[in-house]
Amino acid sequence: MAMARMDVTETFHHIKFCGHLHTQESLSFAQNFDFLGSDILIATYPKSGTTWMQQIVSLLLSNGNPQLVETIPNWARAPWLEQYYFKDLCRVLQSPRILSTHLPYEILAPALQGSRTKVINVIRNPKDAAVSYYFFHKMANFLPDYSTFDEFLNSFLDGTVHYGSWFDHVKGWAGNAKNLNIFYITYEELFQDLGGSLEKISHFLGCSLLPEELSSVQRNSTFGSMKDNSMVNYTLIPNNIMDHSKGQFMRQGKIGDWKHHFTSKQNTRFNDVFNVEMSDSKLDFVWE
Repeated sequence: MAMARMDVTETFHHIKFCGHLHTQESLSFAQNFDFLGSDILIATYPKSGTTWMQQIVSLLLSNGNPQLVETIPNWARAPWLEQYYFKDLCRVLQSPRILSTHLPYEILAPALQGSRTKVINVIRNPKDAAVSYYFFHKMANFLPDYSTFDEFLNSFLDGTVHYGSWFDHVKGWAGNAKNLNIFYITYEELFQDLGGSLEKISHFLGCSLLPEELSSVQRNSTFGSMKDNSMVNYTLIPNNIMDHSKGQFMRQGKIGDWKHHFTSKQNTRFNDVFNVEMSDSKLDFVWE
């Protein structure tokens, strides 16, 4: 990966993206992408279980055989539509293609309109997502540096962080079920019942796996096994891009870690914004 454009920010549809991975051309390419009915699109807000779902879907499509997930990095197996290298990679992806995106629904809506692309939307409780995203900013040299968690939390709550507002993102994907062939799952559900979640996902994808194949999928998609797998833990990325001395990409993978980082004042402020933003939402969240 090039070192270029580490300090560049691209703005597209009023949302900020890191220039290291995105260009105006790559963002437009994603917006106008020609989806196929056989495609599987993993749609997530950052730090909400993207890597986990990439791993699960890769394993389900391989009938639990871990060879692929042990030899090909996740960004080559399930590349992000909006990143600059996608256009070249797209030419060599085999069907069914596993695609990933952090883009909000409204940017991809025209391209997805009328397609039977299978969308898997993973949603994580926003307090844990915010903490995880803050720690990611600390190690990712292509993201802005926030001096304190409080400063980051302000940007997270007002939607000015890179990739935009968590609230808009979640409401956009969750509010458009009728326009999409979509499956919703939460990070917390994956955490609390991985086996049951795998059965639901394989059913949605139309993969019928034998019990021993499913247990191989489960074994190879636990947090511990992914943390040790260089194809998903981002240790392949050089230190000048991701400073591994400042943290681990696979940090904890738990529910409720936010309680160790939020002050009661921050929690009250967060709840106030959450209650206003999500007042019409039917989504339920597990907080601890």
